[in-house]
Amino acid sequence: MEKIKIEDLFNFNFLSGISLSDDGKYLAFVVSKANEEKNNYTSNIWLLHTTDSKLKKLTTYGNESNFIWLDNKTILFQSIREDDEKQRKQNGEKFSSFYKISVDGGEAEKYFEIPLIVKKIKKLDSENFVILGEYNIYDNDKDYIILDEIPFWSNGAGFTNKKRTRLYLFNLKNKEIIPISGEYENVSHFDIAKNGKNILFISNEYKDKMEIRSDLFIYNLETKGKEKLTHDDPFRYAYAYFLDDSIIFAGSDMKNFGVNENPKFYLLDPKSKKVTLLTPNFDLSIRNSVGSDCRYGSYNNAAVDENYLYFVTTEYSSSYLNRIDKTGKIEKLTVNGGSIDGFDVKNGEIYFIGLKNFKLQEIYKLEKAEKQVTFFNERLVNERKISKPEKFTFTNKDGIELEGWIIKPVDFEEGKKYPAILDIHGGPKTVYGEVFFHEMQIWASEGYVVMFTNPRGSDGRGNKFADIRGKYGTVDYEDLMSFVDEALKRYPFIDKERLGVTGGSYGGFMTNWIIGHTDKFKAAVSQRSISNWISKFATTDIGYYFVADQQSATPWDNFEKLWWHSPMKYADKVKTPTLFIHSDEDYRCWIAEAIQMFTSLKYFGVESRLVILKGENHDLSRSGKPKNRITRLREITNWFNKYLKE
Repeated sequence: MEKIKIEDLFNFNFLSGISLSDDGKYLAFVVSKANEEKNNYTSNIWLLHTTDSKLKKLTTYGNESNFIWLDNKTILFQSIREDDEKQRKQNGEKFSSFYKISVDGGEAEKYFEIPLIVKKIKKLDSENFVILGEYNIYDNDKDYIILDEIPFWSNGAGFTNKKRTRLYLFNLKNKEIIPISGEYENVSHFDIAKNGKNILFISNEYKDKMEIRSDLFIYNLETKGKEKLTHDDPFRYAYAYFLDDSIIFAGSDMKNFGVNENPKFYLLDPKSKKVTLLTPNFDLSIRNSVGSDCRYGSYNNAAVDENYLYFVTTEYSSSYLNRIDKTGKIEKLTVNGGSIDGFDVKNGEIYFIGLKNFKLQEIYKLEKAEKQVTFFNERLVNERKISKPEKFTFTNKDGIELEGWIIKPVDFEEGKKYPAILDIHGGPKTVYGEVFFHEMQIWASEGYVVMFTNPRGSDGRGNKFADIRGKYGTVDYEDLMSFVDEALKRYPFIDKERLGVTGGSYGGFMTNWIIGHTDKFKAAVSQRSISNWISKFATTDIGYYFVADQQSATPWDNFEKLWWHSPMKYADKVKTPTLFIHSDEDYRCWIAEAIQMFTSLKYFGVESRLVILKGENHDLSRSGKPKNRITRLREITNWFNKYLKE
């Protein structure tokens, strides 16, 4: 067997977009692959026949990812196929083309075109659809850019000033497009009632400054009337669905734990407007925050079937599937660890995409147990030497038990000393778990011990554990250093003189912080990092509200606190050779953050290097162009090899 390679990225199959037909006979999903020649990703729709688990590749053009079921035998998908469509796209024309194809195969047929960039589409009936589409308040086809609101750009979307995601009705017969939401509203979620008479949607309306809040609306298709159902203000709605004759929704008032506060579930009577809190003691995030660099595409974290809302939670280092009924009773449906990367359910039959048993993504059917029904990545896993994480627990100085893992080097030999890399997750409200991570396996193949943990600030253990507002660089730093000390004590084969540290986003912040507070590490790689909370406040897409919330300060009410928590303040203490990796279109942690820290280290004579990936954003390691992802991983590995290998 061979060791895993950086170039194995081109052999991975990424699964997403899982969706069952209404009769449950077919499961459609998207399979994406990194394309080395074109330096992009190809995505095609596949079918699984649920009665015999037979697979069929339905599309072959390589750009089909956004699809819905028109009926039990027909799929509608968004694509650019014809030469004139490709030319119009190149000329900057804004439209979306939709094709339909039978599950029995044959050629796809162009069904209709919409003069909007469509983000999401759902069917009302045979002639009518509800769509989420881009809406530009300003004419942005100019040689200059006007900014008159915040945020004015968004990671992955570029400049977004006066751009909104608007909800529309589209009639296939007369091609009429009718807006439902206002031109200043950003719609984040919608649901259609089973009777087809009402649409439920969540939106946030703003003109000059977007506040972190949202509203809940119901739109009556018969009266063409829109009614606001918002029960509390400010409130942040996660999602909302029709459940029988009621509405079930999840959200938070953010009063106790800020913007990252875990949502609770509520039931709303549309007639009386009475709202009932279903889960007063519920304290888990309702999303999958288990990190991995082996995903690509979109995933569904909630769905209604019969009398239940099905949803995903993150608990400690894994994510699980649950369901809740109108009384607030919650049942946990999966028990095995790993990651639920999206699911669908029809008539009680459940299928999900999972990172399970330390494999790459596959589809599983949930019966009494989790049954694997696809094997897209099985061959690769079986042909490569993979080192699985070894878990241990330890107690921090405040008496809190924490989880930690090490991955031994491939071909590990007793009695030999190995260099080690501490890998710190982003967020900070995410988690590491026992799932496949390409970068960690690369480093294990290179002869490193890989160490990772979930310090305070991480997800999966409730609001109090995740709440490090105003504490960045204190309790989280203590937990990380305690973890490293514990790993060195437990595993004498780790060479304490050859330790490296890396991380991205929050992990990049923490890498910058660590090198200014200890010389324990002989090499560091800081990725998409934060170095200065003052500059981040006024330059990034989330800066003005995230910094104020997470640091409990603004530049005007406590400038000194923001500077105290900024790694750049301690740059004169750094001695660790440090590589900075950043994308030039990262608007979440703007490139100025890396430049400031890099310049500071150079000023003080510290060995440092800055690698800028062109045309990439904050998600480089997860969905960047394949060749840039490989460049990133090679640069990191080479840097550690230079400073940590004898």
